[in-house]
Amino acid sequence: MKRRSSILILLLIVVTATVFTACKISYSFTGVSIAPNVKTFMVDYFPNRAKLVNPNLSQQFTDGLQDKLVKQTSLNQLRDGGDLEFSGQITEYDVKPMNIQQGDIAAQNRLTITVKVKFTNNKDHEQNWEKTFSAYGDFDSNNSLNMAEESLVPEIITKLTDDIFNASIANW
Repeated sequence: MKRRSSILILLLIVVTATVFTACKISYSFTGVSIAPNVKTFMVDYFPNRAKLVNPNLSQQFTDGLQDKLVKQTSLNQLRDGGDLEFSGQITEYDVKPMNIQQGDIAAQNRLTITVKVKFTNNKDHEQNWEKTFSAYGDFDSNNSLNMAEESLVPEIITKLTDDIFNASIANW
């Protein structure tokens, strides 16, 4: 009887070990879901085609998207022809008055940046897309745009790169 119990326990251990080693469980704390065959990415320079031009915006945005991908994934960055490719252009850089008060005076202004992005997944073309992303930040109307840009532009770029990352890598 003891021999039968021992064999049954041993068999149970072998079956359990086989089941757990056969299953592949993948955890991600960043929400990233990258196919195992995707190893590289490339971000093209995003030219500024907006009517109002911030001379540093193209480089800041391009660098911001590259930094996001480097920090949040284990992908290697290439200068040309990655498994994942990001290209596009900045299409809007606009300031509009907000919170109009008595006497038609704006209490705040809103800086909006819009980017058109083409995402190409060279390993799975069904995931390719072209989308427009827009983000904004408000600033006191007593401040000039030049004063507000220093803090607002990095915040807006972070919002945009988060949205682009979530749409492409995190598949949200």
